[in-house]
This record gives sequence, C-alpha cells and structure tokens, in this order.
Amino acid sequence: MDEIITLDYGSGGKKTSRLIETMIVPRMNNPFLSELGDGAILPGDPELVFSTDSFVVDPLFFPGGDIGELSVYGTVNDIAVCGGEPKFLSCALILEEGLETAVLEKVLSSMHDAAERAGVRIVTGDTKVVEKGRGDKLYINTAGIGALKYPGLSPKTIRNGDAVILSGTVGDHGTAVMLARSGMMQGDLRSDCAPLNRLCDAVLKTSAGVRVLRDPTRGGIATTLNEFVESSPLGILMEEAAVPVRDQVKAACELLGLDPLYCANEGKLLCVVAQEDASPVLEAMHSLPEGQSAAQIGTVTDTCPGWVVMKTNFGGSRIIQKLAGAQLPRIC
Repeated sequence: MDEIITLDYGSGGKKTSRLIETMIVPRMNNPFLSELGDGAILPGDPELVFSTDSFVVDPLFFPGGDIGELSVYGTVNDIAVCGGEPKFLSCALILEEGLETAVLEKVLSSMHDAAERAGVRIVTGDTKVVEKGRGDKLYINTAGIGALKYPGLSPKTIRNGDAVILSGTVGDHGTAVMLARSGMMQGDLRSDCAPLNRLCDAVLKTSAGVRVLRDPTRGGIATTLNEFVESSPLGILMEEAAVPVRDQVKAACELLGLDPLYCANEGKLLCVVAQEDASPVLEAMHSLPEGQSAAQIGTVTDTCPGWVVMKTNFGGSRIIQKLAGAQLPRIC
C-alpha cells in the first residue's frame, strides 16, 4: 500500500482490490465478506440481500442520466446480480453549502422516478451539510435490501466451456460522462444508466445453468472478467469482434487514449452460463429493451488459468488485465 490514498484507489481496478483485500477485509473479518461480491447474503426467512453504494459523479447531470437515478439504479443492480429481488432503499445526502435548491429538487425528483421504474421504495435516509469548499455540491449514499430469489450465484461455480454473455454495448456511461465533463459532448451518445432487475430475473428464470452475474461498473468489463477467474484453474477467452461497442465510444476513446473495455457501464449485465443454455439466455435478453444488443463475447477455458485473453481483430492475442490506475475518476 502507498503511504497516502490516491485517486487510483477509487478506480475499481488493481488498487481498489488491494485496498479492500489488505486493509478493509482483515479489519472487518466476518463470513459475509468472504465472496467480495456486489452484496451480502444474510440469514433470514427468506434470506436477504443487502448492498450499499456511494455516488460522487462529476458532473451531476450528464446525457442519459444524473447522480439521482444513478444512485438508485446502482444499488438496485447490485442486489439483482446477487440473485435478489430489490425491495427497499435508504438515501443519505451530503450537501455542500451553496448548492442551489433547484438542483437538489431536480435530483430528488429523478430519484423518485428511478425508484418507480425499478419497482423499489426509498423508505429512510439522512441529510448532512458541509461548509462551502469542503464538498463538491452533492454526494449520495444508497443502501438497499431485497429477498434472495436465486441462491448459489458465485464465480466459484464457473466451469470449463461455459459461455460468457454481455447484455449490450460497452463503455457508454464512462464515455458520456467523460465527454460531458470535458465539454466535448457531440452526437447522441448517452449513458446506459438503467435498472437491471428485470433483465436479471428474465435470465435467471430461463436457465438453471447461470453461474454468476455482475454489472461491470468501474473498471469496465475487463476488470469484472478478471474478477471471475483470478486465482482460478480456469480462464476466459474473449473475441474482440464479438464485443459490441458503439462507433461514438470507439471514436472518443481513440481520441483520448482510452480503452472501451475499461470504461464504466451503469446498465449492462455480464453473465457466465452453461454453454447449452447460452441460446435461451440470449433469447431472453433480446426480448427486453435492456438486452437487445446482447452477445456471447467469450468462453471459459482451462487453457489460460487465471487469465483473460482476447483474440484480436488482427488475428493475434492480447492479455486483458485488471484496470491499473484511474482511467477516469468520479465516474459514478
């Protein structure tokens, strides 16, 4: 660990993992942290899924979304990919002195509309105000709870030959926020900010062979795929040609020297399923607006244990590692 915390530790990549694994988990040692998933599975009748997330995105408003709906969908999605049915959320606001009340009103209205769309209720919360210059307009924390409907989802259940499926185009959110922040926004590129609970439910109803689900946010799909197979006897072989990327995202990333595989997503689902179930899962995804661009982008293999390897469009191979550094801070 470094002597001070840098922005790299918030990237969702290698340094974030190091911070969690070497400092946080050992000091909070308990069985609920063992999986390091998007939420914790808690005992109860029924079993419960609990998750929390904080949102510091800059700017507050961006094409396709804002910090309000992002804070609702982010926690809803974390519960859904654990196999839970999201039910209730909390909302904690940290406001900077000088924030326009019209901005806060717009964000709160957005949260209400997002909760309606996702089918959840915001039932409790907290508000704090800090002095001007001690915050950056507005930060939000949401926590959520839901009933576990589909137990057993885990990277530990992945098997050789399984299909790796992505629900749509990569990098939309990260690129939209990046361009909005820089003032370079052009065309109709929008964040993919959306709830995934309906899509997760459709996939899990379709197949008993679903091994694991994740929403690849910070660090992009590259980092999430590495999390599936790190310290595993299995690896993942990706096909670059199969990964859906919008032309606007490609162009923006080329201009700024970024890689869409590492750009954040806020409305995409990655899943690993038994190969024989790939077709019905894709069909279920294609039946919903959130999954119309879904595609199989790779296969689990025992030929590259612990690694994610991509077959490139040029006929070569490229090792895809976890994000190193902060490609774009404050993306969610």
